[in-house]
Amino acid sequence: AQFVQIFIHLMFLFNYFLVGGHWCYRSQKCEQPQCEDPPQWHQINAACGGNKQSPVNIVTRNVVYDKSLQPLTFEGYGVKGSAKWDVENNGHTKVTLNTSPKVGGGGLGRKYKAVEFHLHWGVPSELQNIPGSEHSIDGEKYPMELHVVHIREDVPDVTEAKKTPDGLAVLAFFVKADEENKNYATLLSELENIKYKGQSAQLDPLPLSSLLPPEEDLERYYRYEGSLTTPDCYEGVIWTVFEKPVELSPRQLSRFSALHFDGKNSTPMTENFRPAQPLQGRKVLWSGASVPLPTAQLLLLLLPLACTLSSL
Repeated sequence: AQFVQIFIHLMFLFNYFLVGGHWCYRSQKCEQPQCEDPPQWHQINAACGGNKQSPVNIVTRNVVYDKSLQPLTFEGYGVKGSAKWDVENNGHTKVTLNTSPKVGGGGLGRKYKAVEFHLHWGVPSELQNIPGSEHSIDGEKYPMELHVVHIREDVPDVTEAKKTPDGLAVLAFFVKADEENKNYATLLSELENIKYKGQSAQLDPLPLSSLLPPEEDLERYYRYEGSLTTPDCYEGVIWTVFEKPVELSPRQLSRFSALHFDGKNSTPMTENFRPAQPLQGRKVLWSGASVPLPTAQLLLLLLPLACTLSSL
């Protein structure tokens, strides 16, 4: 009997270190109760409990207008490369770029080259009730959020970029449910081929700009210092969160329901977002673009009034 108890205890420990000790999203806890969901990520990587964590809720009345935040310059974003893109389900979803479009200006201080993009979403069939963007504006979230990850142009990879305090720059785009976006057809058609963890496929390359709003709509954005939104939660990310969202139809958004976190019969890949983190004294800057500041301030003053009236 004592041997059996020891065996059971060892199996429990084995299962803990095999299944527990790795991070997951809240939606995975039912299937993997020992995994560490977002509130526990700091137990895996101490940085996840740091003072510059992402995402954040952007409170518009508290943002600081910064006239140095001019429109960003996009180099190579409109170029369709010859090498295919690699799309993979690594328990999340990721598209690795085989070209290196660059972004600069806009107060970045240096140029950054794009290396990959990925998406975060809620429950596609419950767009209103369970939206999945990571950032939010005045507490309001969008169905999905697109992150285009860049590293300093003078380093070879993400590992090297993380050795500096400004190694990464991420461009974040909200995704709203609206009109069908034909530019996403190629990516969406490949989702069936990466349904399960470990599967990968290749995409015919697109101009990266085709997946984003038109460049003339990208002058209004928010800027703050933050982190990666998954462990290791590296703090050294310059975030640019654009006001203008990408549009996908509800049907297109629902296509992401085909993905799973693991193998067959595993949890569907939903709610793969990290909740908003405390600002901890950080300032969120706002480009304001060409909009006169007094008008913006007036709108912000009217917001509380509108909320008050709606509650009467």
